[in-house]
Amino acid sequence: MSWLFGSALKTTMVSPADALPGRSSSPFTVPGTHTVLGTPLAGPWPAGTRVLYLASGCFWGAEKAAWQLPGVVTTAVGYMGGYTPFPTYEEACTGRTGHAETVLVAYDPAVLSDVDLLRHFWEEHDPTQGFRQGNDVGTQYRSAVYATTDEQLSAARDTRASYAPLLAARGYGDVTTEIRSSSEAGPFYYAEGYHQQYLDKNPNGYCPINSTGVACPVPA
Repeated sequence: MSWLFGSALKTTMVSPADALPGRSSSPFTVPGTHTVLGTPLAGPWPAGTRVLYLASGCFWGAEKAAWQLPGVVTTAVGYMGGYTPFPTYEEACTGRTGHAETVLVAYDPAVLSDVDLLRHFWEEHDPTQGFRQGNDVGTQYRSAVYATTDEQLSAARDTRASYAPLLAARGYGDVTTEIRSSSEAGPFYYAEGYHQQYLDKNPNGYCPINSTGVACPVPA
């Protein structure tokens, strides 16, 4: 999607002082229900539901890959990890919000473990590309994990440690994935309604998965 806005080709993170100011509330209404799963995009969800925020490039394809996993309660796309409150898509694409295109994954940990969700995340994209995924270039396309529990944070670091040597053995560079707690990363701001479940509404939409083809092992 980077070709839509020339200024999206920024590969240097904006500073808080230079970030766009944003606004005090969302400028649009977020749909209430997931078009595929029929579940609330913003809750409430069943007791015990866990949430993990994952960024792996274009959020259209990443969301579709996530909602197909067993145990996923709902998914939504949005902006996270930056500075601008309640950004729009056009603003995120300038590179001046600091946000990554992010997928909210709400899931049942009794069906889908933290480790298995993270292994899926690592395998669906190339976590060594820095501020890009494939042809999509810009800080908003960076790889990131924003954890809501200490267990998720540990699992993200452990799976990265297990995966990185295998990527290196196949000729890939260092893993550049940002791993932080969600409290440190800041709020998740829901994206515009037309972005939610975009590839369900537009089955022929452009958003390739940039997988390395390297399997992520279970951490020792």
